[in-house]
Amino acid sequence: MIRLENVTKGFWTRGRRKMVADHITAEFPTGKAVALLGVNGAGKSTLLRMIAGSVEPDEGRIVSDGTISWPVGFGGSFHPDLTGAQNTRFVARVYGIDTDELCDFVEDFAELGDHFHMPVRSYSSGMRSRLAFGISMGVPFDTYLVDEVTSVGDALFKRKSRQVFLERMQRAGAIVVTHSMKQVRRLCSAGAVLHQGELRYFDEVEAAIAHYLALIGGDEEDD
Repeated sequence: MIRLENVTKGFWTRGRRKMVADHITAEFPTGKAVALLGVNGAGKSTLLRMIAGSVEPDEGRIVSDGTISWPVGFGGSFHPDLTGAQNTRFVARVYGIDTDELCDFVEDFAELGDHFHMPVRSYSSGMRSRLAFGISMGVPFDTYLVDEVTSVGDALFKRKSRQVFLERMQRAGAIVVTHSMKQVRRLCSAGAVLHQGELRYFDEVEAAIAHYLALIGGDEEDD
């Protein structure tokens, strides 16, 4: 369970305060994959980072009774001068995971080739995302935070990412940000819509999709 209690977050831009979260109180249940929907700029990634604990809310608090991953797809936490392998070993030590096992899994999964043993500063954004996704899938979290990462790579890599994600969902939950309704239906069983600082949770993913599409007044986006 992840509970948001009166969570407020805003940023000043062009002399106005843009609200990402406006006194949000909501709960994400244990063991469910929840799609987090919203237009570009709604603040979905910021909300994920608040849930992960890397960004603090201006007001309120976020509490959980389980372990939460960092936002998968966001590679900003990697040390740029360390190699992918060294970053992987560092994460393994932090979370008490066998370093060799995690390195073997990530090297095979991320398909970085020789780059796995090169500094992360030499990576493209897609390579960072694949490294982040591989590391997170190798660590047993109770809730995974996923930010568009299953859209990275070619068709084969996308299928492999979805397969590994669905395997993890047999024993964990997730909050998934994606603009593809096909991905939402494939990966998630519930949904939440972030719009103008308000968050609305739906037990049924189709209800969340319908609400989101009504807000944007448009057709479904696809991958």
